[in-house]
Amino acid sequence: MSSAEPAGIDPVAVSRWLATHVPGAAPPFTFSPVSGGRSNLTYRVTDGAGAVRALRRPPTGGVLGTAHDMSREWRFLTALAPAGMPVPQPLAYCDDPAVTGAEFYVMAFIDGAVPADQEAVTTWSPQVRRRAGEELVEVLAALHRLDPDDVGLGGIARRDGYVERQLRRWQRQVHQSGAPDLALLDEVHDALLAHVPAQRGGIVHGDYRPGNLSFAADGTVLAVFDWELATLGDPLADLGWLLSTWEEPGDKVPPTTPGPSAAPGFPTRAELLDRYARLSGREVSDIPYYVAFARWRSACIGAGVRARYLAGVMADDGYADELRAQQGVHQGEIAYEAVRELGLL
Repeated sequence: MSSAEPAGIDPVAVSRWLATHVPGAAPPFTFSPVSGGRSNLTYRVTDGAGAVRALRRPPTGGVLGTAHDMSREWRFLTALAPAGMPVPQPLAYCDDPAVTGAEFYVMAFIDGAVPADQEAVTTWSPQVRRRAGEELVEVLAALHRLDPDDVGLGGIARRDGYVERQLRRWQRQVHQSGAPDLALLDEVHDALLAHVPAQRGGIVHGDYRPGNLSFAADGTVLAVFDWELATLGDPLADLGWLLSTWEEPGDKVPPTTPGPSAAPGFPTRAELLDRYARLSGREVSDIPYYVAFARWRSACIGAGVRARYLAGVMADDGYADELRAQQGVHQGEIAYEAVRELGLL
């Protein structure tokens, strides 16, 4: 397949749509994948004048349940951009699956650094790394301070019972995936469900971590990406997820997903937690529960990765995705230990 025809893109039909619906877009267009496979697919779109935009669409197969809802991403972007949150400027939405096999949208292309792992920050000074860690907490606290009604998101989802809904959703999807350790995951699910803390309300990103943010050269946040799991619910779930991904040197337990934070200069988990508490004004004493929940959720996501890998619909390296799936099994075991240490089992 040529670089002009990446998976999931019909170049002729999409080019025609872009010329009609995206202001200032000038053919001819070229398309190249930026990332994809486990999440929604992102493409770099360059027009005839050299202007660059980004296009997002769902994976080409293996989609579970209500995952990969493009209209949800679009609604969050169009609500949060006017509110001053650092998100890519939304440009146009296509609700006709006939154009390229699924709904999609176009947004501004953010040309920053996305630190998915330690290799991505090798050129960053310790000072830039620390600033990046502080900035991502500042942006998260700012997101959680927003009133959903004030930004037009009040009706996008239920506000009560967020953790219970998440537990139900991911348990259903992990059973659909056919995970090899369902009995263990069910036991952790039941323990978490029986001890849900009193919940707060707000906007939840759902996958907030450095690999879903773009940073400027000085460590400031340029944009937050990947809003496909965003909803209304308990903001501490975002914080618990972030902390579960935040690796420190000497950790014996692996992070839920790879990241750059073990490189020298980044703040510690304790510093992130303290900074969030000060900036948000929220009580964070229940955070160990949310970290345990994040571990369990990561195991469920890993099962979905494994299912899509076995179905042959992953858009990136198969070996790497099978490795992530095996790590998901390990996360289930870690989640079990976490809830046991909390006295929930």
